[in-house]
Amino acid sequence: MKKSVLSFVAILSLGGMAYAGGDVAPVEEVVPVQVIVDEGAFYIGLGMGAAYINDDQTEEEISSTTVMFQAGYQYNRYVAFEGRAWLGFNTDYDPGLTTNTGGEYDNDISSWGIYVKPMYPVTEVFDVYALLGYGGVQLGNLESGDAYESGFQWGLGAQYEVMENVLIFADYVRLYDGTGFDYRAQLEDVDAEDWTVGVSYRF
Repeated sequence: MKKSVLSFVAILSLGGMAYAGGDVAPVEEVVPVQVIVDEGAFYIGLGMGAAYINDDQTEEEISSTTVMFQAGYQYNRYVAFEGRAWLGFNTDYDPGLTTNTGGEYDNDISSWGIYVKPMYPVTEVFDVYALLGYGGVQLGNLESGDAYESGFQWGLGAQYEVMENVLIFADYVRLYDGTGFDYRAQLEDVDAEDWTVGVSYRF
C-alpha cells in the first residue's frame, strides 16, 4: 500500500511539471531591419550674382553681374556632382592705385567649373555644402586678346527646400587664386570670386 501511494505522488509531480512547462512563451523570430538608401536625382538651377577679379597689390578690380547655370546629379543625401557656367554683364572697372580711368568696362567676365559637392543635412529641408573641383575664368574682349586662367576652385554654401523638389540656395565660389592673370599683372597676386543666389529643381 505504501509503495502504491508513493507511485501515485510521483505521477502527480511529473504531471505538474509537464503542465508548468506549457506556460513558456514562444521565442519570436528576429526580423532584420532594412536600411533605406536615398535614390539619386538629377537637378538643374539658375542663379544671379556678382563676380570680381582683384589685383591684391594695386587694388585694381573688375566686377560684373553674373547669371549662373547649374546642372548636377545628387548621388545621395551627402554628396552630389555638379557643373556650373557663369556669364557676366554690366561690368565695372575700379583702377585702385593705378592711374587708369575707372567706370564702365566693355569687357566681360565668364567662368565655368565642375565639382564634387559634399553636403551635410542640418535638418530635413536645410543643408550646408562645399564645392571642390576644377574650372576656368576668362576676361574677354581685351585689346590684347582674352585673358584666361584655370585651376582648383572651391566654395561654400547653403540650400533650403521651400517645397517638394524646389530649393533656394546661396553660395560663394573662389574661382581663381594665383600669381598673375594670363598675360596681365604677371608678378602680382590676383584672385577671382563669385557670390550667387538662386533656385534649383530636383527631378
